Amino acid sequence: MRARPISRRRFLGAAATVAALNVVPRHGFGGANDKLNIAGIGVGGMGAANLEALASQNIVALCDVDPDYASPTLKKYPQARVWADYRQMLEQQKDIEAVMIATPDHTHAVISMAAMRAGKHVYCQKPLTHDVYEARRLAQVAKETGVATQMGNQGHSAEGIRSVCEWIWDGAIGEIQTVDAWCSLSYYPWGHAGWSSKWGTRPQDTPPVPPHLNWNLWLGPAPERPYHPAYHPAVWRCWWDFGCGMMGDRGAHTLDAVVWALKLGPPVSVEATSCGLNPDTHPLSAIVTYRFPARGSLPPLRLTWYEGTRPPRPDDMDEELDWPPEGGALFNGTKGKLMCGVYGEGPRLLPQSLNKAYPRPTKTLLRITGSHEMDWVRACKTGQPAGSEFGYSGPLTETCLLGNIAKRVDGRIEWDAADLKVTNLAEANRYVRTEYRRGWSL
Repeated sequence: MRARPISRRRFLGAAATVAALNVVPRHGFGGANDKLNIAGIGVGGMGAANLEALASQNIVALCDVDPDYASPTLKKYPQARVWADYRQMLEQQKDIEAVMIATPDHTHAVISMAAMRAGKHVYCQKPLTHDVYEARRLAQVAKETGVATQMGNQGHSAEGIRSVCEWIWDGAIGEIQTVDAWCSLSYYPWGHAGWSSKWGTRPQDTPPVPPHLNWNLWLGPAPERPYHPAYHPAVWRCWWDFGCGMMGDRGAHTLDAVVWALKLGPPVSVEATSCGLNPDTHPLSAIVTYRFPARGSLPPLRLTWYEGTRPPRPDDMDEELDWPPEGGALFNGTKGKLMCGVYGEGPRLLPQSLNKAYPRPTKTLLRITGSHEMDWVRACKTGQPAGSEFGYSGPLTETCLLGNIAKRVDGRIEWDAADLKVTNLAEANRYVRTEYRRGWSL
């Protein structure tokens, strides 16, 4: 089945500390309560929900290559200047202090980079980038420029993921050497309700570009190809040239809890086996196995990602319990298991006897009051980093996208993180840094 858009969740935690508000603001704010001047880039889909969460601020500009698709959002903020080309907007509209980016995956990096180099704070939807090299560069430039950043993996600001971390760090399930994570959905059929691709091949017909759509700007750095409604609107995720598939969509959410709780750096190897492999679309299903080295006192870890399917039911999972409906993670420890949902929500220990008996530890991680977007606004105003700033979400994205590289070669890759290089399969390196269309650069 095709993955349906997920409704925007309003994760509310415990009361947040106000100490951060005493930090001297950056980039010219007069005080932490001043409203931020925000531009939205890509506002027809998820960007509309992001802007709704930011509505307490000043929405001063809206940019979209398809004003028809984005028309409900454009009408909602009549005071905002409307643009088609983000480059012109950043150059000409001087009152913009921050940008929210919710374009297709393949344009995240070039837009985020341009905004940071223009001195703007950046909120970018997940996955942060379309390839591994882009993720590394965005994290580097975010650090160099000092702007406030946040990736749109909203579960990172929620209560559930914090409980996952605290329970694991407290030793609730003992030593963890394996984790199973999954998303049971697939992007299928390829295309849309009125058109679907046979076995993921590109459409051969070339309908005219709708007069309201700037197709050249929509393509951005991606290879040239004719317009087709199989790509836009909202059906681009399944195509390799534009989207990162479930590994980037749900992996950026679900692997967040695993990376944070188990303090994971880069993997040393990734191996994938896929179903329905072809050069144009993501597979219908895949199993991706990561190997991570020991981290201090933490043992080596095997992380298995199931896409379009899920792992076998554990023997010690109580009969009355069922899997989280669309995906989640299962941490396998020496004293028991911990299971949580797609966003780290609803953590519980297995078996149920352990879940009932375990005394919850003191909450040591800061709780976020309000939305993930407003945590970014706080970072913009105070200079204190947001939870999923690019220094964290960049490496998380690298991990997800290494899984996509393994899927594309349908095999095992050995990874040299320092040199951004696959060491055992030279041909895989063309997916580490993809080639941009002429006229585009990072």
